[in-house]
Amino acid sequence: MDKVERLGKEYIDHKVFGQLSEFADFYDSLAHTTMGFMSQGTKAILNLDTYVFSSVIGTLDSIREILSNGRINDSYALLRKYYDSTIINVYTNLYLNDHFNIDNFIVEHIDNWRKGTETIPEYRVISKYIKDSAKLKPITDLLLKDKLYKNVRDRCNDHTHYNYYYNLLLNDNEIYLPNRVKALDTFSADLTAVFVQHFAYLFYLNDHYMMSTDYVDYLDVGMTPEEGSQYWVSPFIQKTFDKWIKPYRPDIADEIKSKTSMKLE
Repeated sequence: MDKVERLGKEYIDHKVFGQLSEFADFYDSLAHTTMGFMSQGTKAILNLDTYVFSSVIGTLDSIREILSNGRINDSYALLRKYYDSTIINVYTNLYLNDHFNIDNFIVEHIDNWRKGTETIPEYRVISKYIKDSAKLKPITDLLLKDKLYKNVRDRCNDHTHYNYYYNLLLNDNEIYLPNRVKALDTFSADLTAVFVQHFAYLFYLNDHYMMSTDYVDYLDVGMTPEEGSQYWVSPFIQKTFDKWIKPYRPDIADEIKSKTSMKLE
């Protein structure tokens, strides 16, 4: 029996696979555009986030491969890993933003993590640090206005720890499960939620990450940049904003637009 016969065409052709590819492409573009920004507060030669985004691409690729084999349960364990990596990414950026100054040129806590001499705090600690941040409060209030993210986190934990027998069954692609596609629908929604949260926090904190390369390109060829070009947004950022942020969370889209000086449409 081949994969289509085992899982069904509706499963094989599910939108989540295209979604995973789109998110991976987004992080690939972001890894390249952030490479030129220094991680102030560390001794890193290249931006720390460049490698974080590359790692996230690997996780998303692994999720797609495992899901294609019908292992929804295992995929949730990797979704939790993706969730954690995005929260760590927001935490490190926020911590550097809070502590870097002329008198604290190297933020030891983050630079030691980079060097491998200090571990990052546990999820509960870094999550609280983000939630308590006045800088991110407008986004946090919108993200936490319902129990969506608690439910996503709970589902990730339920699958990782086999809290329910049904979670275990979702890793068996040899048996018929009438709700397998419905479970994949839920996974797709949870994946979107994690992506939207990461996008919202990251660009609310670092709006310069949206910047197109046009301004630097002008300088590289010895030309005077077009007036206002430092505020132009990369096409891939605008495309992602239009497709994944505006439709799913128009409230967050409006908040990001109200805060940034970038010309986000």
